[in-house]
Amino acid sequence: MDAETHTLMDGKLHVYKRGNSRYWQCSTYMGQLNHRTSTKEESLVEAKEFARGWYMERCVDERKRRRGKISAAEPVERIDDAPASAISTPIDRRLREHKKPKPNGPLFKDAAAEFELEYRAITAGERNAHYVDQKSDQIRVHLVPFFGEMGVGDITSGTVQDYRVHRQTSRKHRKTGKVLRPSRSTLHSEIVTLRQILKMCSRKETIKAVPDMSVAYKTSGKVNHRAWFSPAEYKLLYEATRDRAKHPRNERWRSECEQMHDFVLIMGNTGLRPDEALRLEERDVAVVDDEATGETILEIAVRGKRGTGFCKSMPGAVQPYLRLRQRRSLKATDRLFDSSQRELFNTILAELNLKHDREGNVRTTYSLRHTYICMRLMEGADIYQVAKNCRTSVEMIEKHYAVHIKTILDAAAINVRKAKVSSISSHAA
Repeated sequence: MDAETHTLMDGKLHVYKRGNSRYWQCSTYMGQLNHRTSTKEESLVEAKEFARGWYMERCVDERKRRRGKISAAEPVERIDDAPASAISTPIDRRLREHKKPKPNGPLFKDAAAEFELEYRAITAGERNAHYVDQKSDQIRVHLVPFFGEMGVGDITSGTVQDYRVHRQTSRKHRKTGKVLRPSRSTLHSEIVTLRQILKMCSRKETIKAVPDMSVAYKTSGKVNHRAWFSPAEYKLLYEATRDRAKHPRNERWRSECEQMHDFVLIMGNTGLRPDEALRLEERDVAVVDDEATGETILEIAVRGKRGTGFCKSMPGAVQPYLRLRQRRSLKATDRLFDSSQRELFNTILAELNLKHDREGNVRTTYSLRHTYICMRLMEGADIYQVAKNCRTSVEMIEKHYAVHIKTILDAAAINVRKAKVSSISSHAA
């Protein structure tokens, strides 16, 4: 059969693979003899690396022979099936004997590719497309470069811990050299993706069990309170955006400033996530008269990371929505907001000195959602109904929001005292 051939060292070294063999071979003509051997490598890149080292050793042997340090009768011709002992020098033996162990099970990169296809097919229409794409990015950028050439059966608790150490130390700032550590949630998300791939392998019985992936030396993490705007701060914010909408710094920016003001009011009165607000189309919003409260509110069909849900706004969201619809002459399929205008929002926060809360947490457009939840709880809204309206869980609200709302605490239930029994009445009894 025809062989695929590559030349190196200015044509003096040949790397080739026969059609009936899975390994690459290498050969050279030196000292009036043909030298050839098997690289025992299936990868062309690794075969070339082996061949270069092997060729240099042949050059050393030939130089020694010319100087009489090696007998001319000593065999030097290498054949494909020669045992390792037939290689004359210790370096040759190391080149031959230093082989990668056979992977246990399929390679991780192959299992990861199979997982991507399966995950997209199973979750189609049930998970947000951006979330699914995020899985692919984690596999391509982080997991495959580290685990790709390993067999899935070779991934243990130790290798998972090595991956955590690698992620915590491998990236450095180009200018300062400071180590850039990923956030806890980012690393946790990558480990979740790794676990899902290994669970798929377990279902297909290519591994016996999924290794323990718990974090070593883990401390009980501090519960982070989500950055939000207090009622006074929120009032300061929307008054600033209203003033900017009426008096923009440049007339060309008027429409952006007006949209920012409406965005702040709608977000603060609906509790939408920023990505949910950016996906809103005109046909997703309806102005209705609520029978329970007698108020005019917005009913919104929300499409976000939890799929499709519904939201009923506060009355304060109606007028900003009507202004927005009239100003932009929206059609049914037009989006309410064409961008998040992050730079303008951050500029206003910086001017008001509201970019960070007192704990140092950074405020973003997501903080408007947290503000809505906190204000509903402060007004005594039912936590279960707030969770349903915000498409989250009661547990999340209790963990990240309710713990720092003082009005949740009922002093009458806390400051309970037992009635004291007088000594006279007890003596008479």
